[in-house]
Amino acid sequence: MTTAMIASLGPEIPHELLAATGQYTGPLGWRIDRDFPRAAQWLESKFPLWALSIVEDWADGAMDHLETVVFSRADDSAQRLYYYLCELQARGLVAGPRPLILDIARIGRASSEARCIEAVRQLAGELGVGDAALVAAIGAANAAAPQAANQGEGAVCLLAGTHPPDRRLHATVEAAGWQAAGETLGEVWSRSDAAVEDYASDPCAALGRRLHGAATGTRGFQDRGAEIVARARAAGAAAVVLWYSEEDEAEVWHLPAQKRALADAGLPTLVLTRRDWRCNDGVVSEIVGFLTEQGA
Repeated sequence: MTTAMIASLGPEIPHELLAATGQYTGPLGWRIDRDFPRAAQWLESKFPLWALSIVEDWADGAMDHLETVVFSRADDSAQRLYYYLCELQARGLVAGPRPLILDIARIGRASSEARCIEAVRQLAGELGVGDAALVAAIGAANAAAPQAANQGEGAVCLLAGTHPPDRRLHATVEAAGWQAAGETLGEVWSRSDAAVEDYASDPCAALGRRLHGAATGTRGFQDRGAEIVARARAAGAAAVVLWYSEEDEAEVWHLPAQKRALADAGLPTLVLTRRDWRCNDGVVSEIVGFLTEQGA
C-alpha cells in the first residue's frame, strides 16, 4: 500500500512540522521551458511561470500521489494559487491533493505573533501531528548542521531581486568568470530561517514565534536597503545584479531603497526590471557585459 505524501509551496513554511508527519516530500518543483495550455486558460497573465507549471502538472495528474499541499500566505502568488486551485477543484476541473493554507501574520505586535502560533496549531491538527513527534522533528532539524558552500575562485556577484526559478542566471555569472551568490526560489522555499528555540514544552508556539520573526518572504517589514547591503557584504560581493521578473509585484517595490543603499555602499549594481523568467530577452549579454566592465 502506497503512503500518501505531503508537499509545500511558498516561503516561511514550518518544515519541521511537515517532517514530523513522516510523509513530507519537500516543496513542489516546476518546469518552465514548455507550454501550459490548460493553466493559461485559468490563470491571470501576471502569475509567474512556476505557478502555471504547477497548475499544468496538477491538471495532468502529476500531483495525484500527494495527499496534501500546504501553501504559504507569505508569498502573494502562492496564496492566490491556493484559491485558484480550491475553485478549480470545486468546479470539478482538476482533482489532485487537498490544498491547505498556512495563514500567518507578520506585523511586529503580539496579536500577529499569536496569529502565527494559532496557524501552526491548526496545521498540526489538520496533519495529525502531536507534540512528541513535533519536538523530535525540531530537535533533529536543529541538530542538522548546514553544509558549508564550496568557495570558488574569482570575484563574487550577488544575484538579488526576484528569486530566479533555477540557476540559469547563476550560470551566466559564472560563465563571465565570477562566482554567483544568491539563492533560487526553490532554495529559499526549501530552507528554514533559523533554529527553533525553547520548543520542548510547547513546540507549536516555538514554531509560531520563529515564523513571526522570519525574513524570507515578501511581507516582512525589515529595512530592505540595509538588508541587501548586509547580504552583499556577507557574500563578499564586488558587484550586484538586481533582477526582477515581468510578473514581480512585490520585491520590485523595494528597488529604490536597495539602489540607494548599494550606491551609498559603493557597490556597482546592474538593475534589470520586467524580465523574462526563461531569460530569452538578452539578459545573458547584459550581465556578461556588466561584469566584464567590473573586471573579475
